[in-house]
Amino acid sequence: MLQKKELPKLNEGFARIVFCHNENDVEATIKAYSALGPLDTLSNGCFGQKNPDAKIQLGIMKFLKKVEAPSSLGSCSDSVQDSACPQASNANNTCCKGTTKQSLLLGAASKEVKESEDMAKGSVDADVSAGDITTLAFPSISTADFQFNNEKASDIIVEKVEEFVNKLENARLVLVDLSHGSKILSLVRAKAAKRNIDSKKFFTFVGDITRLYSQGGLHCNAIANASNWRLKPGGGGVNAAIFAAAGPSLETATKERAKSLLPGHAVVVPLPSDSPLYTREGVSHVIHVLGPNMNPQRPNSLNNDYTKGCSILREAYTSLFTGFLSIMRSRLKLPRRISEKLESSPSDLKDPSHGPRNHLTNSDQKIKRDDDSVYERSKKCKGTHNETVADISAPSSTYGKVTGDKSKLEGPTSKSWGSWAQALYHIAMHPEKHKEKLLEVLDAVVVLNDLYPKACKHLLVLAQHEGLDCLADVHQEHLQLLMTMHAVGLKWAEKFLHEDSSMVFRLGYHSVPSMRQLHLHVISQDFNSNHLKNKKHWNSFNTAFFRDSVDVIEEIKNHGKATIKVEDCQLSMELRCHRCRSAHPNIPRLKSHISICQAPFPHALLENGRLVLAPKHNWSDT
Repeated sequence: MLQKKELPKLNEGFARIVFCHNENDVEATIKAYSALGPLDTLSNGCFGQKNPDAKIQLGIMKFLKKVEAPSSLGSCSDSVQDSACPQASNANNTCCKGTTKQSLLLGAASKEVKESEDMAKGSVDADVSAGDITTLAFPSISTADFQFNNEKASDIIVEKVEEFVNKLENARLVLVDLSHGSKILSLVRAKAAKRNIDSKKFFTFVGDITRLYSQGGLHCNAIANASNWRLKPGGGGVNAAIFAAAGPSLETATKERAKSLLPGHAVVVPLPSDSPLYTREGVSHVIHVLGPNMNPQRPNSLNNDYTKGCSILREAYTSLFTGFLSIMRSRLKLPRRISEKLESSPSDLKDPSHGPRNHLTNSDQKIKRDDDSVYERSKKCKGTHNETVADISAPSSTYGKVTGDKSKLEGPTSKSWGSWAQALYHIAMHPEKHKEKLLEVLDAVVVLNDLYPKACKHLLVLAQHEGLDCLADVHQEHLQLLMTMHAVGLKWAEKFLHEDSSMVFRLGYHSVPSMRQLHLHVISQDFNSNHLKNKKHWNSFNTAFFRDSVDVIEEIKNHGKATIKVEDCQLSMELRCHRCRSAHPNIPRLKSHISICQAPFPHALLENGRLVLAPKHNWSDT
């Protein structure tokens, strides 16, 4: 709340930010959050900010003065309802109804409830997680530059939404406009309410369609562009904004799909992986759609022929929603596969550009990406168990699918890993061809340095056993192998501890690895590495996604299989220190903190030998 300080942003790691503008806002917000219970789940995003570009809020100095005694606020003061209620709205205004518990939540600043519940990113309604829902955000077609009548346009929008909404299954449509006073949003909300359209499958949202996630917390897999017939940047409004936000790669990708567009038609364009919309907002597809033109200053004006214009506008929305359905259905048919760049993948995914130590062959280093796989990459902005698998795993056909209870993986093992993901398998099966890259070769395992270590010391212990691709393949008969892998990892950790007794190690497995062949991570807990660059890197070693070796062995002994803990938001959870559990907005801040943090490790890590440290250290007493 100090002057000349930049305001917080969602992309710094916050789940929800509420901007208060006066003392009553502050008092009401504190009262609201104090009433939250552990099971309350509310919408994420950035709410109440009157001027997103302002460095400081008006009247901010009032917060530095003594706050007067609070007035009677009831469940939520009017001022807070105006400034703090979500920008997302629906026909029933559900976001602003109900008790205080259903109105306000400030992610990082609120009381901590279950961490896995706190971190759900991008949801709009209190009981809806965007991680589970394929979403299309679209502007009102033709009502801006093409000057189509708002009343008639709103009738057609609601008509077509009602026609398609029952076909969406686990998907939703969001009508977007920049202005809170948008006439088209107001008309559509009212008409959708009269028709009782499911507000979880269709609602309106105020925000910039090119920054729905980073500024509003709303994750959309596809966005619609009110395009021109040439399918080129230019003009004004949505078309210019989307082409500018997506970068030149969108124009190139569009040219590959179509050269021009007729009124009433749409074309689906998968976004290239280097597009800022793809990497920043998680948008996997842009759907260009051309509506009817009623503006006499623009080419091909219909001169107020609304009979023809309404027909074309209906065709435009039909084409748009049909294109979105094709994206949604292709998602259901896709194998789970990773499509991120090697550099940004978890630690056991190696970078082919690394120098002489690179132990991946050229054929192993390539990641193929096609139009169908682009959807999976967009899930980096989300946080459910399904997307967790997609972001950090190899194809699902390799290890099966995540079941409803998220407790295990089912399905047969197959050889569908991508060529790049086979590198560890080839090393384990043919160590004689890779002697110069291996630290140790034994009868059952081989040891090598992680090519992209996430700490000062980071080794991989590979099982030399055919058919063990990941933890889901491990059963009772493999218990001795796991114990051998643990013993070898422990030996190397103790070797490093003999060299530097201040180090601490942890041995474990990723629940769903990115590379084929069962491998154990032996990683020092300093996390001092230039290769630890993003939230996914950190959380893959510091959430339940990382399974301690001792726990896996115990589960195999007792149950004959390991529990695959792939839970909501594991890889997209906020950044928390692995020792004191304090939250940090970004990796540089986190690294600065952990370099000086002397807090004892959490009690759970100090139990059952999960941490390996020199005998003289008793971290629980530090």
